[in-house]
Amino acid sequence: MRAWSALPLLLLLGAAAPPAAAQPRSFSCVGAEWLEDDVFAIPFARMSATVEEAARAPLAAAAALARANPLRLICVLGHAAADEGGATTGQRLAASRARAVAERLAAMGVERDRIRAEARHASFMPRPRRDPWAGRSATIVVLPEPVTP
Repeated sequence: MRAWSALPLLLLLGAAAPPAAAQPRSFSCVGAEWLEDDVFAIPFARMSATVEEAARAPLAAAAALARANPLRLICVLGHAAADEGGATTGQRLAASRARAVAERLAAMGVERDRIRAEARHASFMPRPRRDPWAGRSATIVVLPEPVTP
């Protein structure tokens, strides 16, 4: 009988809990770094995961494209430069950058479950980047629309 008396309290506590963050849909970002269309570079200051003013235009363009194409999924790939700490520090920084960009896209109206944020290690990059932000960035890749059979 005692277990039943705790049930209303548990239900009340469950109702007061904040909603869980949306989980990404089941999709993979493997190979996203090879795509060249609908790719947006988000620069970061050295050792920072704060989205700054320089990211405003590419973020707005990526968010607009994503909102206009609700079937397309988004990969956010975080990067850290070789001079931003060792392997572990760089991986954490890259992950923080990817999360920060994903959160900003969600705040701009892109459904969070369409966004996957992943860190990329420098050795994982398939080709060198020519831009001055090299490893200090996150890359937003709006994937092609899925083909339905």
